[in-house]
Amino acid sequence: MTEETLTITDQTGRLDKVVADTFVDYTRTQISKWIDDGVLKVNGDEKKAKYKVHEGDVITFTVPKPVVLDVKPENIPLDIIYEDDDLLVINKPQGMVVHPAAGHPDGTLVNALMYHTHLSTINGVIRPGIVHRIDKDTSGLLMVAKNDKAHEALSADLKAKKNLRQYYALVHGEFTENRGTITAPLGRSKADRKKQAVVAGGRDAITHFEVVKRFVGYTLLKVTLETGRTHQIRVHMDYIGHPVAGDPLYGPKKTLAGNGQYLHAATLGLTQPTTQEALQFEAPLPDYFEQALSQLQPYAE
Repeated sequence: MTEETLTITDQTGRLDKVVADTFVDYTRTQISKWIDDGVLKVNGDEKKAKYKVHEGDVITFTVPKPVVLDVKPENIPLDIIYEDDDLLVINKPQGMVVHPAAGHPDGTLVNALMYHTHLSTINGVIRPGIVHRIDKDTSGLLMVAKNDKAHEALSADLKAKKNLRQYYALVHGEFTENRGTITAPLGRSKADRKKQAVVAGGRDAITHFEVVKRFVGYTLLKVTLETGRTHQIRVHMDYIGHPVAGDPLYGPKKTLAGNGQYLHAATLGLTQPTTQEALQFEAPLPDYFEQALSQLQPYAE
């Protein structure tokens, strides 16, 4: 269990909102439940969610242990690009959830991996082996650790920005420049907690892009992540006025038909944890992506 403490300085407003805005790893729904259950207290006393915080208030709460889901192996086909004793590189299809969660208890990549092999235990029973994630409706490459030592090494490299992660993104609009860098901090959106947003004081986020091909009304980009924040490419592209085509969360209502954003993790570079060999993998654009490109009109430059 995790113990959290917050001393109010210049924050104002409702207790549930102030705590949720400060501790972005927890949702406002979770915070409200902990207030109702008496887990979260102000100056040692229970308060209502609507309580208005005051300077000097000390808020404390202990995060309950998560309910453990019964995650079972499932015989689901996997597109395995690479495998050795330490790790796998998987080409995840669009539409597959990476790990079980509320609303997705099975049919996930983790369920499939558990059937195929043993996995590291660092992320517990819900996310065993998962070093990094990609969104449900994003296709492409991600690495999976088969033991704890490999997991620690791969995670350390990821944190140190030693991995190469490149995506293809089909975005709205026509670029005049051929390449660029977006440097804008990301955090949870205060307007919609299901979203991430560019926010002052957020976590550093850096995205590099270059134009691959221009179409009428759209541009195909190769995007390189320097950092790996939640929804980073999707938020950064929306921030500069070029949301990812098909994006149901950050994009416009009028967009390309499909089953989600046109975003594909195409290149993954990593260091093999035991041999220290530099490895690099490629996953070609999937059929759904190629079909969408074939229906666009090339831009006459």
